[in-house]
Amino acid sequence: MANHLFLFCLVTFATLGFASAIQYVITNLAPKTPGGSRFDREIGIPLSKQLMGSVNTFIWYNIFQQQTPADRKYNDYVYLNVKDFTGVAGLAQANVIDISTQFFQIVPAKDLKWEFTALLYHEMTHVFQWTGGNTAPTGLMEGIADYVKLKAKYINPIDFPKPGQGDRWDQGYGITARFLEYCESLRGDFVAQLNKKMRNAYNEHYFVDLLGKPVGQLWNEYKAKHRI
Repeated sequence: MANHLFLFCLVTFATLGFASAIQYVITNLAPKTPGGSRFDREIGIPLSKQLMGSVNTFIWYNIFQQQTPADRKYNDYVYLNVKDFTGVAGLAQANVIDISTQFFQIVPAKDLKWEFTALLYHEMTHVFQWTGGNTAPTGLMEGIADYVKLKAKYINPIDFPKPGQGDRWDQGYGITARFLEYCESLRGDFVAQLNKKMRNAYNEHYFVDLLGKPVGQLWNEYKAKHRI
């Protein structure tokens, strides 16, 4: 019995704890700036690693429904750098995430951990999502990243788009995230299956494959449902 329990624990940890096999490397490249200093004081490396592991697991299991390593876009390392740049809060390229010191400088103290976690949901999605061999629309990629934030309940309802807003389905970010939410209401595994299809290539016909209608028709029906 004890041996069986031991083997069960090994399987459980190997399956549910697979994200922990990834090494999260956090480097503060601007520790003497106001934002870099605040990162060290109020967030720090241990908490960053803990949050990155939780977010990673959520993306694999809850959004992309990737139960086995063979399904995933896997990286041995994910790097997070705190850097001194302006214009955006964060950037992700391949397995490297850069977070601006300005982000840490301007976010109110009571919101910093929450906002940092929300940013990680978005940027880490870019690390692990399939991109159709870099041919998928940028707006769709950004929309999926914001959809992950939406499903994780890490959106600010004050400034996040409401259902039905926007001019195009691939407008990106929250606009596209809300459209994906609608698509998910038609098929519960839509985002997971769309991501799976984009492993090597992208084709707009994937919407027909999964939902039986062209994406333009789906967008029009979505807009009609949420006419504002």
